[in-house]
Amino acid sequence: MKRLFAVMLIILLAGSMVFAGGKKESGTIKIAVAGPHSGDLASYGLPTVKAAEIMVEKINAEGGLLGRQVELVIEDDVCKPEVATNTAAKIVGEGVVAVIGHICSGATKAAMGIYNDSKILAISPSATNPALTQSGDYPNFFRTIASDDAQARIEVDFALDTLGLTKIAVLHDKGDYGKGLAEFAQKFLEADSRAEVVLFEGVTPGAVDYTAVINKIKNSGADGIIFGGYHPEASKIVSQMKKRAMDIPFISDDGVKDNTFIKVAGDYAEGVYASGPMDTTTNPLTIQATKEHQEKYGEDPGAFYLNAYAALQAVFNAIEVAGSTDYDAVTNALRTSYVETTLGKIKFDSKGDAEGVGFSMYQVQNGVYVELK
Repeated sequence: MKRLFAVMLIILLAGSMVFAGGKKESGTIKIAVAGPHSGDLASYGLPTVKAAEIMVEKINAEGGLLGRQVELVIEDDVCKPEVATNTAAKIVGEGVVAVIGHICSGATKAAMGIYNDSKILAISPSATNPALTQSGDYPNFFRTIASDDAQARIEVDFALDTLGLTKIAVLHDKGDYGKGLAEFAQKFLEADSRAEVVLFEGVTPGAVDYTAVINKIKNSGADGIIFGGYHPEASKIVSQMKKRAMDIPFISDDGVKDNTFIKVAGDYAEGVYASGPMDTTTNPLTIQATKEHQEKYGEDPGAFYLNAYAALQAVFNAIEVAGSTDYDAVTNALRTSYVETTLGKIKFDSKGDAEGVGFSMYQVQNGVYVELK
């Protein structure tokens, strides 16, 4: 009788290990990719889709995660908060384990509460709004890029220390990302006695003519501009300024450090400065990831591809370390286990920010962005 009891106990214990939270982990592991896959800002979202396709194809060829194949769920939010909420609801309905995205900060903020309620983690390669990690509202949020306060800091330091600017116009596109970054830049400038903010102005996204704000910049006596926002507005402002022979330094962010900005602005893009993720092109994993993109798609990767690749490396590693797709186990692994990525060796702090990543300054030189050492 004792022997029979012991056998039954072993069977029960084994069963409790196979079943997580009362359900067996079987079938595919679903990973969502959310961001702008159409519209003006698709050049920011599609590289993340491509990173996911490459990574999932590789991991599945090697046997998958925990012996299970990985399945992608790809959803377009057009970088709009009102669309992102519907996108998030659809993703939750698919039963995903994690989301790579969203891309734009406003869309990310709109979606995170929905994911949090459903115990779904999200890792963004590009959403830089500080409140996403610093507010404490989204314990399920992680990112493989530094936040806008760090980005604004490097832009301001560059404007003052390197360019020697003293009268700066700070512009933004009124969005969570652009305005938030501009407010940090304004704060840092106003705390420094060497500089004066001579204009702080929001522009209307999608407008055709920015003559009014260009006149304000000229009348303000600004010797330089810091702009928070994306490439569609930046390309128009820069082009219209230079057509009017206003050739003062234009400093922007990773929303402008994109080849699409150069393509749209053409020759007018020359000389523009922008902050962006630090160059990791000498990293062996970066070299490999870039080669994979070139072989699969016949071109160099676009914006945030390496950050997205790193996000997937981090998620896959965390699932392997956790030994399951359990939300608590995986998020704990993200915060406690280092992983080698295209961005270097990283893990995430208690707030969800990646330790070991940062920004550099770049300039358009001969039609390409070049990192300034």
